[in-house]
Amino acid sequence: MPKYTGNVGKPAQNNKSKKSHPGSFFRSIFFWLIIIFGALWLIGMTQAGGESLEEVPISDVIRRANAGEISRLEITGTEVIITPVGSEEPTERSRKEAGSSIWEQGLEHNSTEVTISEPSRFWDIVLDASLLLIPIIIIGVLFFLMMRNLSAQSSQSMNFGKSRARLYGTDGKKVTFADIAGNDHAKQDLQEVVDFLKSPKKYEALGAKIPSGLLLAGDPGTGKTLMARAVAGEAGVPFFSISGSEFAEMFVGVGASRVRDLFDKAKKNSPSIIFIDEIDAVGHKRDARGGAGREDEQTLNQILTEMDGFDGKTGVIVIAATNRVDMLDRALLRPGRFDRHINVTLPERIDREAILAVHFKNKPHQKLDLDALAAKTAGLSGADLANVANEAAIMAARAGRKEVINADLTEAFEKVAIGPERKNKALTQHERELTAYHEAGHAIVGHLLPDSDPVHKVTIIPRGRTGGVTWFLPPEDRSYKSIYEFKDIMARAMGGRIAEQLVYGVDAVTTGAGSDLRHVAELSRAMITEEGMGKKLRHQVFPTSDSGFFAGVVKPFSEDIIKEIDTEVAALTEEAAKRAEIVLKSNRTFLDHLAKVLLEKETLDQQEVTKILEKATLPTSVKLH
Repeated sequence: MPKYTGNVGKPAQNNKSKKSHPGSFFRSIFFWLIIIFGALWLIGMTQAGGESLEEVPISDVIRRANAGEISRLEITGTEVIITPVGSEEPTERSRKEAGSSIWEQGLEHNSTEVTISEPSRFWDIVLDASLLLIPIIIIGVLFFLMMRNLSAQSSQSMNFGKSRARLYGTDGKKVTFADIAGNDHAKQDLQEVVDFLKSPKKYEALGAKIPSGLLLAGDPGTGKTLMARAVAGEAGVPFFSISGSEFAEMFVGVGASRVRDLFDKAKKNSPSIIFIDEIDAVGHKRDARGGAGREDEQTLNQILTEMDGFDGKTGVIVIAATNRVDMLDRALLRPGRFDRHINVTLPERIDREAILAVHFKNKPHQKLDLDALAAKTAGLSGADLANVANEAAIMAARAGRKEVINADLTEAFEKVAIGPERKNKALTQHERELTAYHEAGHAIVGHLLPDSDPVHKVTIIPRGRTGGVTWFLPPEDRSYKSIYEFKDIMARAMGGRIAEQLVYGVDAVTTGAGSDLRHVAELSRAMITEEGMGKKLRHQVFPTSDSGFFAGVVKPFSEDIIKEIDTEVAALTEEAAKRAEIVLKSNRTFLDHLAKVLLEKETLDQQEVTKILEKATLPTSVKLH
């Protein structure tokens, strides 16, 4: 296994023994100086006292004392504090001659009380010193804070163009392929990179060059980032991770500077891996909007330049991830940059079961039927399955159980897939009845059409954003769909609206079918424009540009084609509604019965629906030939 050099991978165990920053030391000193001098100043002011007394001549004091107008004199050094007759507190002050007593200056021995004490020179000195030093200290502190701010701003500007990549692989928390379930084909492709990093001479002896860049493409949540970290973990090399959006900045040239800094760090710590997540944020297709002066294009150009500089001996491999390969600039995808494209697909059934087993490995549970859950979760990503496992644990804890049970698993899956139940939502009796007929319409049409998936569950309890749910699940994973399947899906989607019409009248339909109609519109248009399944436009596709300056404005086909597409979409929608109507009219008795049972039980599973519709029949006129 190769070793990497540089300070990046040094252990962090000595961090605690490092001396504190000088700035914190000086801040501490200034803080305590302010506290000490502030306290001394307050004490000095308290001890000094008498600052607000009226100053009078000593001769006047002696005259008034001899006349009996002063009841008490307090003498400290040369300072004399006077309390007149009839007053309880001193009101005046005076100063006598130094070195002589008050009697030597003319005071007669009469009824005036005289108190003599030694002067407190210490507090006079403290008071004088504090009055001098405090302004100096305040000015010094303000100057220090100003210089510290300037230093921080200077440091920030110096780091503005530095890479923000995070380093993994040196903290002992490594990810390996054993931590990843599923996607064996992707792991096999990545294993070659690991082998090269471990044994580069084996490949160099045969004149082979490891791909300088690997592009992981797949749906969100399929584990692209985890796989990239596993490569670094298996090879035992530093892993620099950054998101494509972190290169972006409003100032031109900053993104390119960060790219240079990132690649310099990786080269100094080679062999190493650079991982750029969501690379489409910085590597999207260039167009004629701004040319090379734009910040995003400068950043992309710098990435291309850095990847061109690899000679196969740098020991740096770039791995990028995206779920929008179609948006990437062609220059990124050519050989010499991202040589190898690896598809990270949604997990198949056996992989889903393995992923669930990984997520429940450290969760206390009774024997869970993960195989049954894996069969239901077609189309869910690894992140979705992790969410299901977490939700199941939360539900078990909420119920006060110490183990996860199958009921938690089922409820967690349904919560993630179709949303949480909203039993507290108040519905009128009419709304409940309308919902029951609507969902019964979906269920009957979907149950009877031959190319529709089976009914998994029907409920009139609001879930997520819906007032009720009829849930269809495929019995097995499928890679392709036929025209027949698409048409049956659209017909069962129209079943809810058609059921409302049959029961309440054509003009009494509600907004409850809004999401169904949107689904039919999207599906029918995709059949025509993307899958070549039109009647007159068969074998033709009509893509629209979704990136660049002319996005959604210019279409690579004529207005006549647009009209024909609209006609085909309308025909497919009308056909779906007609087929649903034929099925429901022929089975009106079953529609009423299923709606009645739903009003009573609120939720029916697959077995209950199948039993209720056991004798329902499919009219031959709705079959597709």
